[in-house]
Amino acid sequence: MTSSAHVAVIGAGSWGTALAAVLAGAGHRVTLWCREPTVADAINRERANTAFLPGAALPEGIRATADLAAAVAAARDLVVWVVPSQFSRRVLAEAAPALAAGVPVVSATKGIEVETLLPVTGVFEEILGPGVRDRLAVLSGPSFAREVVQGAPTAVAVAAWQAEVAERVQSLFGTSMFRVYTNDDPLGTQIGGALKNVVAIAAGAVEGLGFGSNTQSVLITRGLAEITRLGVRLGANPATFAGLAGMGDLVLTCTGGLSRNRQVGIALGRGGKLEAILGEMRMVAEGVKTTQAAWRLAQKSGVEMPIVEQVHRVLFEGATAREALSALMGRPQRSEDAFLSGGGHGPQR
Repeated sequence: MTSSAHVAVIGAGSWGTALAAVLAGAGHRVTLWCREPTVADAINRERANTAFLPGAALPEGIRATADLAAAVAAARDLVVWVVPSQFSRRVLAEAAPALAAGVPVVSATKGIEVETLLPVTGVFEEILGPGVRDRLAVLSGPSFAREVVQGAPTAVAVAAWQAEVAERVQSLFGTSMFRVYTNDDPLGTQIGGALKNVVAIAAGAVEGLGFGSNTQSVLITRGLAEITRLGVRLGANPATFAGLAGMGDLVLTCTGGLSRNRQVGIALGRGGKLEAILGEMRMVAEGVKTTQAAWRLAQKSGVEMPIVEQVHRVLFEGATAREALSALMGRPQRSEDAFLSGGGHGPQR
């Protein structure tokens, strides 16, 4: 049994709250940073995050605060980063002075920064310097926040450039109902976690159009092919995409009723407008912005990603979901042997 640790979770959305609950349930002292003081006060008073994870009782080991510097400074053993990708740079710049040297940081954010096309670990390296890579890790996998808090058996992957960092995160998070596997591919783990949200929007649109399992299975399979092609071209290990951070997370997000990105797609398939759909959501659907980043990465890398292209058309170019589906089905026939065509191992992960 791991001794009690002092951990900060930065970001109190549903996923950050769930990870704080896992860590507190494992016996650790958790400081949870909330952007909104009213959310922090409610968590401390009611032992629940009614704003982002209503109905879930939180362990006593969580102390919430809206003071970012104080939260980061309280992290003697681990910082868990759960800030949406498009806001991570600004929040990290503010948090950096309080981050103690040598404290490991694990990112549980699933997205790519649109302006720079960097995963969250790349943002950390730009702000904190390349040496921070030796204490960075990434946590991803098929894990709806609500089910995690309810105690459903869950397994995720943690990836790091240094094996001891991944093993430390594994040790801190592991419980009888939350199993953590390690790997050495942070880039692939982040690519899988980010791009599955784009495919989930497409999967939701297919459902919104009224199509069933045949169409969904094709979309998931070909979506995995696209994610793998891009990941391998950027230097990731193709095996990563057959694991929890790839296929596992993709299947969950494309088929599960708790997926925010899938819900966005369903509404689009039924004729909804993106601005109105997002306006009704309290939490961030990372796949919308990630679609922009993935589309640009595909163009920059010369990787064929037709599903990403069509989701981009629907979100940002005025195409309907039905037009996008017709474009996908009308593409020239080809061999399935070209699963990884357009990819190639790059020099680094």
